[in-house]
Amino acid sequence: MFAADFDAPNYESIEALCENPAVEIVYVATPHQMHARHVCLAAAKGKHVLVEKPMAITLSECRTMVEAARTAGVHLVVGHSHSFDAPVRRAREIVASGAVGKVGMITSLNYTDFLYRPRRPEELVTEKGGGVIFSQAAHQIDIVRLLGGGLVRSVRAATGSWDSARPTEGAYSGLLTFNDGAFASVVYSGYGHFDSDEFAGWVSELGQTKDRSRHGVARKALQCVTSPEGEAALKSARNYGGANVIASGARPQALHHEHFGLLVISCEKADLRPLPTGVVIYADFEQRLEPLPPPQVSRTEVIDELYDALVHNRPPIHSGEWALATVEVCLAMLQSARENREIVLEHQIGLPQ
Repeated sequence: MFAADFDAPNYESIEALCENPAVEIVYVATPHQMHARHVCLAAAKGKHVLVEKPMAITLSECRTMVEAARTAGVHLVVGHSHSFDAPVRRAREIVASGAVGKVGMITSLNYTDFLYRPRRPEELVTEKGGGVIFSQAAHQIDIVRLLGGGLVRSVRAATGSWDSARPTEGAYSGLLTFNDGAFASVVYSGYGHFDSDEFAGWVSELGQTKDRSRHGVARKALQCVTSPEGEAALKSARNYGGANVIASGARPQALHHEHFGLLVISCEKADLRPLPTGVVIYADFEQRLEPLPPPQVSRTEVIDELYDALVHNRPPIHSGEWALATVEVCLAMLQSARENREIVLEHQIGLPQ
């Protein structure tokens, strides 16, 4: 369907795609466990790569991907994560300006129905990259690292797995401490009860107006599924070219910026709160919204960063090295929960200058 819609060539394998000398950039959006092989293959053929988050599911895979891009002399950008969102990046610009002083604390909280959206079997197996740590903490950790400067010193976390029919992590709570003494709390639940979009004026994560009457619709849809194969088919129906997408037409254009739940950045002189419409600044004697114009096209920030890297040779924020550091935090959260202890990190990097 994609080939027909965009008059694009199609290939039977990624190997065949990467052999085409006209292809300059490869977008890897395959399942998590395939990222490393596909990125390395594309890089070896001299292609720049945009790969979906999480970068990979082990640090060894991440290092292999970084080295492959470095050896080939190509750019590796990792996204989409919600740290690309315009309100988050505007909050970072305000912090970097010095106008509100240093970051002292970051609070990030998100409650969704993630665990009950249709999944392929491996998405419910932690060891294969399943659960909310790999798919959702990757967003949240990227956000707080961007706002906190990147250099996380240690992690202490707990995770929840409360549904035997979905035997992977569905919730977590973590405390991240940065090298400069700042700290961040990250809380996530994908169990489909409370919906933190309530804190965003009922604007969904994708920036669209949310129909509150659809509460519980994800769980209800799963009640009709009788096998893992049936659930995988239900997921395919929701993807590009799937039966549900064709029946409903194109996805509605976002009216607001995307977001990832409630986010508050506490600085020396003010608190900042990114919203789908801009950034609220809570200062000593005033509260004001610094508005942002609505997006013309969703997720243009990802392509802009890739374009700047390729055309203007500007170091991307979301490089392979940056994404490796985010994966390190995610893995440390799992380890901390498993071993009931604080984990000190070794592979963190700061923001490019």
